[in-house]
Amino acid sequence: MTAGKLTIIGAAVAIAALAVGLREHGLTRPGPLSLRQSRRDTGLKLTTAFSDLGTPVYLTAPAGDPRIFIVLQDGKVMVARDGHVQPRPWLDITARVKSGGEQGLLSIAFHPGFATNGRFFASYTDRHGDTRVTEFHADPAAEHADSASERQLVFVRQPWPNHNGGHILFGPDGRLYVGMGDGGAEDDPRGYSQNPRSQLGKMLRVDVDGSGPVVIQSWALGLRNPWRFWFDAGLLYIADVGQNTWEEIDVAPARDSGLNYGWRTMEGAHCFLNPICGHTGLVLPAVEYDHDQGCSVIGGAVYRGHAIPQLDGLYLYSDYCGGWLRSFRYANGAATENRTWSVPKVSGVASFGVDGSGEVYIVSHFGTIYRIDRTE
Repeated sequence: MTAGKLTIIGAAVAIAALAVGLREHGLTRPGPLSLRQSRRDTGLKLTTAFSDLGTPVYLTAPAGDPRIFIVLQDGKVMVARDGHVQPRPWLDITARVKSGGEQGLLSIAFHPGFATNGRFFASYTDRHGDTRVTEFHADPAAEHADSASERQLVFVRQPWPNHNGGHILFGPDGRLYVGMGDGGAEDDPRGYSQNPRSQLGKMLRVDVDGSGPVVIQSWALGLRNPWRFWFDAGLLYIADVGQNTWEEIDVAPARDSGLNYGWRTMEGAHCFLNPICGHTGLVLPAVEYDHDQGCSVIGGAVYRGHAIPQLDGLYLYSDYCGGWLRSFRYANGAATENRTWSVPKVSGVASFGVDGSGEVYIVSHFGTIYRIDRTE
């Protein structure tokens, strides 16, 4: 999803002064990795897995499930078996979804116990353009989910039709995490992202297994438009789309709540509204790149599959305009081993997806999904 302006400015720098604020959270590390340091690497190829899908925006599957679930922006979820997309949607809520631009059905997440309890969750913009995160039920082995089983968990009113975030994912603590954008327009004009009373510009954490009312926490703040995030090895990776100049990927311990990722005080590791800004307490990006290299960061998953051993532990990501495939390894508090892979560029990258065996896919908003494979 493109969500940033396309202004082309500058080159990456590291701001050492931010280390003061990071030490308060135990996050001391050097400045963000400069992608001018990227090395080109071979050994991967992109294989067309599915095509002619309309406008796919996400792909996922319960762990160990041989099916692949493909989320379409218009409100459908399709299922692929043995490389073939089934003709009838597994879920169809198109009548409830406002689709187009950055709005639509944006992701689904399966409960860790889906194989026995049949619970799954969806994040979408409703007919009024507001964000809803809802729960559905399905017989885990059934051909279709029960669209009438919907139960609302989260409702966030959206002042503008962009920066909806929209990704939902279960964390290692069993809670459902919800990435919320800053409400849209540009420059976060109402300051939602830094406002602790607003759920916009936040990472929300939802307890979906409690016996009482649903508890929603603002887990982190200072986000502009977190377009996909990922949990791995005790870390939370967030790809946050920039405004004018800088795209960023943040990495922090998943257990740490209350972190402030800086928007709109900062864009990436750079003061945004004012040439001088206070950095104390703000989390420095692990990686940033400027708009010479793209326009809208697309996260991203750490590879933990079995087919490509050389990718193990690498975080894979792309850019909506750049279309390249890059990776880095996060170790000892810093991003290292930055690589640009010699594969064809993908037009309109909307997301990455991971199947039930841990293999990674690239989702093009123009209707094709590619599986990342190793060359023979």
